[in-house]
Amino acid sequence: MQNIPSVDLRDFLSDDPKRKQKFVNEIGSAFENIGFVALKGHFLDDQLVNELYSEIRKFFALPVETKHNYEIPGIGGQRGYVSFGKEHAKGRKEGDLKEFWHFGQYVDAASKYASEYPENVAVAELPRFNVVGKEAYQMLEKTGVYVLRALALHLGLDEFYFDKYAHDGNSILRPIHYPPITSEPENAIRAAAHGDINLITLLMGAQGKGLQVQNHDGEWIDAIAEDDQLVINVGDMLSRHTNNKLKSTIHQVVNPPRELWGTSRYSIPFFMHPVSDMRLDCLENCIDAENPKKFEDITAGDYLYERLVDLGLIKK
Repeated sequence: MQNIPSVDLRDFLSDDPKRKQKFVNEIGSAFENIGFVALKGHFLDDQLVNELYSEIRKFFALPVETKHNYEIPGIGGQRGYVSFGKEHAKGRKEGDLKEFWHFGQYVDAASKYASEYPENVAVAELPRFNVVGKEAYQMLEKTGVYVLRALALHLGLDEFYFDKYAHDGNSILRPIHYPPITSEPENAIRAAAHGDINLITLLMGAQGKGLQVQNHDGEWIDAIAEDDQLVINVGDMLSRHTNNKLKSTIHQVVNPPRELWGTSRYSIPFFMHPVSDMRLDCLENCIDAENPKKFEDITAGDYLYERLVDLGLIKK
């Protein structure tokens, strides 16, 4: 496969059972074969997208000293600002050439998870930053719920199987800034080859070259979305839960050609996580003689902790 497939969420949302099944078949096949799709028909409108990009550009343009005021110690980078080069891919020492921000889940005070999640961090200099971030978070989460419903049907589960795990899930919206490259990077790229931790990732900002996906032949494919598309991929948690029936695909963000070193790149992934007590044990209907169980039993919370240590965001 040389290109990532394209799907339209409006097929799934239609009242036509054939269109709904078409979407289930298309996204299920794509996630079994390469783990990525380009999706249109989502819940983000152009005005919200444009305002979000405007706000994150303003934030990353703030003085370094100001941004550091929003870097919160002791929470593994799960809210607020994470400075340039702090995160690295699993198994690598070189930090990625990026800085980023984290918006986290918005829970009611009565939720059992309210005490588990750090508070979101408000940026005093930008009164619209947190308002717009919250709205984008919730529209991406809404889109992700429907994608998970389609995947549940593909897996032979009840359509709403994932709903109880996604509601109040530990999801993260991460605006990323890849700054201009000012000198020859030593062994570092904007985001080294990695698999995502979570259930699914919904990515804004894959409209230009940079994001690459590794197919099953080991070839790197450019993943370039149209202006109205999100790129969605399977994360390691969903891969574990489905005994690798749905594939978490290795991907990377490569450095631009030298003539474009002076340009910034922005992308905004929404990492859709379940609640921490979801069990990621392999689904029974994904295990058979030809596909024996590949992963040990673990909860989503414990798996996330392990991976944050691997990424250098939590120090043991």
